[in-house]
Amino acid sequence: MSSPYLKASEAARRLGISAKALRLYEARGLVAPARTAAGWRAYGPDEMQRASEIASLRALGFSLAEVARALKGGSLEPALAAHQAALEQRIRALGAMAAKVRGLRDDLAKPCAPAALAFDLPWPWGGERFVLPEIVALTYITGPLGSGKTRLALRIAETVPGAMFLGLARDASGCDADPALAARVAPVLASLVAAGATTSDALVALLAGLEADGPRALVVDLVEQGLDEPTQRALAACLRRRGPEARPVFVLTRSSAILDLDAVGPSEAILYCPANHGVPFRVAPTPGSLGREALALCLATPEVRARTAGTVAVRLAG
Repeated sequence: MSSPYLKASEAARRLGISAKALRLYEARGLVAPARTAAGWRAYGPDEMQRASEIASLRALGFSLAEVARALKGGSLEPALAAHQAALEQRIRALGAMAAKVRGLRDDLAKPCAPAALAFDLPWPWGGERFVLPEIVALTYITGPLGSGKTRLALRIAETVPGAMFLGLARDASGCDADPALAARVAPVLASLVAAGATTSDALVALLAGLEADGPRALVVDLVEQGLDEPTQRALAACLRRRGPEARPVFVLTRSSAILDLDAVGPSEAILYCPANHGVPFRVAPTPGSLGREALALCLATPEVRARTAGTVAVRLAG
């Protein structure tokens, strides 16, 4: 065989690839080297040209299957155009991903923001630290009887700057003494009635507290007190509609009409007080989340809640 033919090792060296890659090209039917009398592979000018094209396409990111299709077509232009489009799309995707990573790194480089709410828990807890990293527009506070949720609510009202605690002794007479307050309550009351609520002194008193001018946040004890089920549902929907920028409101509840787990939105949070006086924690409303099952068990319909109204937990000595 004449000298222009090269051994596999020399051909691979000149092509800048491995001898194994050359054998793979042959196995895929992309090159067909000649054989010497001794059976050794020998690469002539045509096979070197072919192998050089394959190596060039592979360096551009073509798979062997794509190389085979490109060479079979006779013209590389369509294959190169399609490959260029795919690469440019990949570049755009990688650019977007790099921007996200850059943003995450920037966020990590920022100093951690202080907790929105942090304090030592009162009795019946043992002084453990309670931290709520974020205060949202609407926060439900719930838990079984005797779990300490009212004490937690009082401490929240003491800790949040400018917060007001709206207790159970709510009074509707404030609207009579304050025409500006009455003017704010009237359209809200009309909207609730249109949504099925029943007008009552309990509802007017609650709205007077919720619409009070001045407090930067409100903490409401047992928000469903004195309200029938349609009113509770209308009120819950009204509280949700206020949006994420509204004045924060914390409401104590054990009513499933107020705290509808299927309706909790992104601007709402649930704080659950365990029966064993473990540290209160935030519960996600999604099935399977930590504390979700216990949370669901402590909620009841307005009808059941009405039957147990006035029930108190008794702490036994010893």
